[in-house]
Amino acid sequence: MQLGNYLGAVRHWVDYQHQADAIFCVVDLHALTNEQDPAALHAATVRKATELLAAGLDPDVCTLFVQSHVPAHTEMAWLMECTASFGELRRMTQFKEKSEGQEGARVGLFAYPCLMAADILLYDTDQVPVGDDQRQHLELTRDLALRWNARYGPTFVVPEASIPAMGARVMDLQEPTAKMSKSRGTPQGRIDALEEPASIRRKIKRAVTDTEGEVRYDRATKPGVSNLLELLAVLTGDPPEKVAGRYTQYGALKDDTAEAVIEYLRPFHARFEALAADPDHVSAVLRTGAAKASAIAEVVLGRARVAIGLVPR
Repeated sequence: MQLGNYLGAVRHWVDYQHQADAIFCVVDLHALTNEQDPAALHAATVRKATELLAAGLDPDVCTLFVQSHVPAHTEMAWLMECTASFGELRRMTQFKEKSEGQEGARVGLFAYPCLMAADILLYDTDQVPVGDDQRQHLELTRDLALRWNARYGPTFVVPEASIPAMGARVMDLQEPTAKMSKSRGTPQGRIDALEEPASIRRKIKRAVTDTEGEVRYDRATKPGVSNLLELLAVLTGDPPEKVAGRYTQYGALKDDTAEAVIEYLRPFHARFEALAADPDHVSAVLRTGAAKASAIAEVVLGRARVAIGLVPR
């Protein structure tokens, strides 16, 4: 998990779990759209589940599970693939970007939005917390649900996007016009949620600003400075314009931003270490979550099977 994921999404999930019947899954099947080392995939799946628990997802309040542990996801994905059109999937921005010039791009990458639609529709989901980069996929999910309901009768809840206004896009420290990402940019522009404090300080001190010298919030003309102001604003709860008024030098802004990030992540680090030392507990949480998720998903999948005319099992 990198800082952009944490601040842009996961911290909001922690709040959502107390406001609704919240369901979260570690999407190991989605990871297979790229070449994976089996041992690394296994470790990354467990690590991501542990990170989510450390971030504050409470298995007594929400449902947390591994995607491949609920077989209904793959069957529903096939039903969605048989509902979507080739043209719709071909127009997906992420597919076009990731497959450009690659004859070896996997069919799973092309059909990925159908599995994402299955992830959502299986749980009668009405609100989906997504980043801006997933809006197109959610719109496709809505289209597929509406098309299915029109063809086969009311089966699926049509979901809406829920996007936090502040902190939804944490930008790269070296390329402040690009979103902080695990797959793009350089490691120097990204802060991992479990990164050591000394490394966090070093990266923020080296963050790109400009030669102007004035601390002012202006995303269009001062993206680097504005990125730091937005980051500090998310952590303090103040608007970035107000944060800017406290500083006259970039150095002080960087120092305070670094310390705010370190302090924000400190409890997360401690919880992660405790959970990582007890892998049996994490496995038990995931087994319980998969059972809870399956009980819901099988009902919705059953509705879909009947609606489209499949013979009952």
